[in-house]
Amino acid sequence: MPVPVLTVDGPSGSGKGTLAQTLAQHLGWHLLDSGALYRIVGLVAVEQGVDFDDEIGLAAIAGHLDIRFTPANPGEPAAVLLSGRDISSDVRSEQSGYYASRVAVFSAVRSGLLALQRGFAKAPGLVADGRDMGTDVFTDAPLKIFLTASAEQRAERRYKQLIDKGESVNLAALLEDIRLRDKRDSERAIAPLRPASDAVLIDSTALNREEVFQRVIELLRLRSLI
Repeated sequence: MPVPVLTVDGPSGSGKGTLAQTLAQHLGWHLLDSGALYRIVGLVAVEQGVDFDDEIGLAAIAGHLDIRFTPANPGEPAAVLLSGRDISSDVRSEQSGYYASRVAVFSAVRSGLLALQRGFAKAPGLVADGRDMGTDVFTDAPLKIFLTASAEQRAERRYKQLIDKGESVNLAALLEDIRLRDKRDSERAIAPLRPASDAVLIDSTALNREEVFQRVIELLRLRSLI
């Protein structure tokens, strides 16, 4: 039997990362945070002095990453290990998000990460979180979720997260950043952000985490994946 893969795609701030980690922990499946991979490529590029316009150099980094994601306690982000080194805090920073947007535009980087991402599909199953998991990476996944929410709701959630971390942020600026990122992600030539044709759309604007989680669990049961 093929390894079951559940893809969770959606825009920034939709809650897909929290959902994917909760599902992976509940099911005992492996976890792939594909967005973190682009952040990691950017972080390693800075460490190694590779320019963000050097597509070949960035692709070389992408093709030689040793990454592992370890689900944490409920409500906490997964630990990110690079060659055994915990880089979780660096990966979650706003700066690394900027790095990701710079490196993700290159097709060679995406190609370099493709085999790495598909290699996460191991028994007993995989929950893959990202923006193109269902459309490009795991096109045969038996269940694909596209999780979204209004830009205003996503900005509010991000604002609360950063305030809780003690960071000084501006809600209006966060909202503008999310709108710009949505536009950039949906209009890019390579792997634009969009639901897969067979994805189940879930709008979490008016739903809490538990409600979204239970909807996905029911879908998994209906498709005999659990």
